[in-house]
Amino acid sequence: MKLYFRVIKMFIRPHLFTLGLAVVFMVLSAFFDSASLTMLVPLSDKVLGQNKIVLDRRLPGFLAKIVGNINATPPLEMLNIIVFTILIVFVLKGIFSFGRTYLITKLSQLVIRDIRDTIYKKIQNFSLDYFTQSVTGHLVSRITYDVDILKGSISVGMMMLYHFLTMLFLAGIVFFISWKWALMALALAPLVAFPIMQIGRMIKKISTQAQEKMGDLNRKLFETISGVRIVKAFSMEDKEIVKFSNHNLSFYKIMMRLEKRSQVLGPFTEFIGACGGTAFLYYGGKGVIEGGMSFGVFILFLGAFMSLIKPCRRLSEIHSINQQGLAAAKRIFEVLDAPVKVAEAKNALELTEFKKELVFDKVSFGYDQTMILKEIDLTIKKGEIIGLVGASGVGKTTLVNLIPRFYDPTKGSIKIDGIDIREVSFKSLRSQIGIVTQDLMLFNDTIKNNIAYSRQDATLEEVIKAAKIAEAHEFILSMPNSYDTVIGDMGMKLSGGQKQRLAIARAILDNPPILILDEATSQLDAESTRLVQEALDKLLTNRTAFVIAHRLATVKKVKKILVFEDGRIVEQGTHDQLLKKNGAYKKLFELEFLA
Repeated sequence: MKLYFRVIKMFIRPHLFTLGLAVVFMVLSAFFDSASLTMLVPLSDKVLGQNKIVLDRRLPGFLAKIVGNINATPPLEMLNIIVFTILIVFVLKGIFSFGRTYLITKLSQLVIRDIRDTIYKKIQNFSLDYFTQSVTGHLVSRITYDVDILKGSISVGMMMLYHFLTMLFLAGIVFFISWKWALMALALAPLVAFPIMQIGRMIKKISTQAQEKMGDLNRKLFETISGVRIVKAFSMEDKEIVKFSNHNLSFYKIMMRLEKRSQVLGPFTEFIGACGGTAFLYYGGKGVIEGGMSFGVFILFLGAFMSLIKPCRRLSEIHSINQQGLAAAKRIFEVLDAPVKVAEAKNALELTEFKKELVFDKVSFGYDQTMILKEIDLTIKKGEIIGLVGASGVGKTTLVNLIPRFYDPTKGSIKIDGIDIREVSFKSLRSQIGIVTQDLMLFNDTIKNNIAYSRQDATLEEVIKAAKIAEAHEFILSMPNSYDTVIGDMGMKLSGGQKQRLAIARAILDNPPILILDEATSQLDAESTRLVQEALDKLLTNRTAFVIAHRLATVKKVKKILVFEDGRIVEQGTHDQLLKKNGAYKKLFELEFLA
């Protein structure tokens, strides 16, 4: 129940007006649904049977007067009244039924919209370490499949109130006609409630398994679609089909287990209701024969009791759906409750344009008890270009990822112009940093919009200028729609070199004072590398830059090269100075050029 109250407090409370209106329409709809049955009494007794309405109990004054008036009204006149009343009742019933359904749907859609927005906002606020420990397919499953399950739970949860109200009105009719029979009917309730609760627990457990398996399906889809070139290059289509089919078959089996347990409740509830109905049919029919109750009153009692079976059945089905919703809500709140390890300060400062220096003061960083960076002391003056070299996994990329606060140091601090970057706003910090990584990220959008991703107000002329500097303008003009060409998911319509140049153009247009180039020319051919390197040389003039190099040729001209080993800076200097030291840098050089 805590999860229900949390969903209500967090997502339904902002829409109390819609909820209140829906409840009003549900009350009126349930009332007219039940009231329509009462037409059976005068129709059966007074019009068709041409007898008086008889109950085996004393009626309150106002009801006795109504029954007396009905008994005194001629059958044909009563038929006219009943026909007119039925039309009015069903018109009102239809209006309130439509309003009830529409408002419930609106409320559930509003809530699901808010939940998706909240999850997506939370995901955007997570630092990179969260994504290194989470599977993308499972995250997508939370915001799609799990939220859809919860939407169904909210809709049917609201319908539960409607069916409960209907049961109250019908139960009121049953109690009014014969409280003894009504108490007998209540004795059947435990026979229904116990299996509903037991099966509901199983459904919640199985539903969690289904949601996890859907996450596996999404993960497999993302892997094979994003890695389609690798799959085809190694002729692994058949094996990937088998893997996906196995995941899909597992999901099918879980869903069938879930469906079997969900659907068994309805027939079971109907059977219990039918048992009670046949008993009342026998004893009630006997009462009509003996004259203690008129036929119309008995038909109303039996109709009201049998009508109770439908909302009882729906309530049992709703319980199973709600158990699935609770499982989905639990998984959703796991995301919403996950801590954001890199958070913006409450009263964050606005960082002014970088003017003097960037300082790493005894910076260490690690996770899962593994230290990646250890006691880094480093000062970079404005305008310096720093080359970072070393074997894979020694901390080069981790170091530059600390500057825009993708992670926060485990120990120590990073300061820009004497201000700890943890004290400034994300936007003011990251607006001063441009990044071109070896892991290219392009969107399924036009070339122009990809280049102007961080500069939505950029003119076409500014975009073209950036593309020219990045040596991308010529190939862009050869595309079907030039700068308006949509490049597909992850830039699938472009070659590796073309994607790299678009990423460089994006950084050029952003024009930040600090640049991070993580092997920015790694996917270019020799000619493109030369052209782009010349462009980067111009761009880097009077600019602070970090150049991560997997090929030492990239940083040969850099005046300050940092050599990393085991999370530490073990050497620094120019290319020539480092070669003369006969240390770690020279070993890297010999491995690359003399092997």
